[in-house]
Amino acid sequence: MTTNTLIALVDGSAYSESVCHHAAWIAGKTDWTVKVYHVMGRRDAVEKQDLSGAIKLGARTALLEQLSELDATRAKLAHEHGRAILEDAKAIIQGDGDIAVETRLRQGDLVETITAKEETGDMIVIGKRGEAAAHAMEHLGSNLERIVRASHKPVFIANRAFKPINSVLVAFDGGASSLKAIDYIARSPLFAGLKVTLVFAGKDTPTIQKSLADAAATLKAGGFEADTVIQSGEPEKTLAQITSSGEHDLLVMGAYGHSRVRSFIIGSTTTEMIRSCRVPVLIMR
Repeated sequence: MTTNTLIALVDGSAYSESVCHHAAWIAGKTDWTVKVYHVMGRRDAVEKQDLSGAIKLGARTALLEQLSELDATRAKLAHEHGRAILEDAKAIIQGDGDIAVETRLRQGDLVETITAKEETGDMIVIGKRGEAAAHAMEHLGSNLERIVRASHKPVFIANRAFKPINSVLVAFDGGASSLKAIDYIARSPLFAGLKVTLVFAGKDTPTIQKSLADAAATLKAGGFEADTVIQSGEPEKTLAQITSSGEHDLLVMGAYGHSRVRSFIIGSTTTEMIRSCRVPVLIMR
């Protein structure tokens, strides 16, 4: 079931602007509505603390009242900050075109929120790094692999700066998720007019050649003249090398497969590879 809705996650980091521009690009090509979420972590709103046992002076009541007022002020500021982030995101997206944008402010665990809400969208857009990537462990960057693992929808991972997307590189291994990615590209208006290249990293065999030919035929039926490439080497190194050439603007990969790409995508190196890749990455399930 499609919802014609894109879920975009922003946190006020440098990557949030890129998320907004990429969301606008996707929505502009698909005519989707964009739902922008800002999820405040549990630490972003100060919880009330019972300090009565620690305060023994006669001023205890007054101090507790002041602490309560301070907690309320901090919580209010956190919500106002979140609303400001959402309004800025909405303005950026709508500045890129006539796009319907809705905003959502939530509090709690980011991954739990997205897991609960992902059925309301057809794709999720997130930045490679978050607001405190160099310091905290509970922001977008550190949650990236958790979201990729947990989500059942395609996850579009934006890098730091947006640039127009004209050429797509598809990591192909013949597995179910890569075949699903081919079918998705062939049918989705998101890829209309883009140059598509299929790459298999590994040993050249007749089976792989046939799989690539079949995939190219599927794309041709969808209006694409796709190039196919077989390049020996380990998938992670091969993909990093090809995407560094500057010839491709987006990497599409399956989250699961039947080759070493499987362990690569869902393994411990996933987040670092995505962060180091110089182009956005679309992860398909």
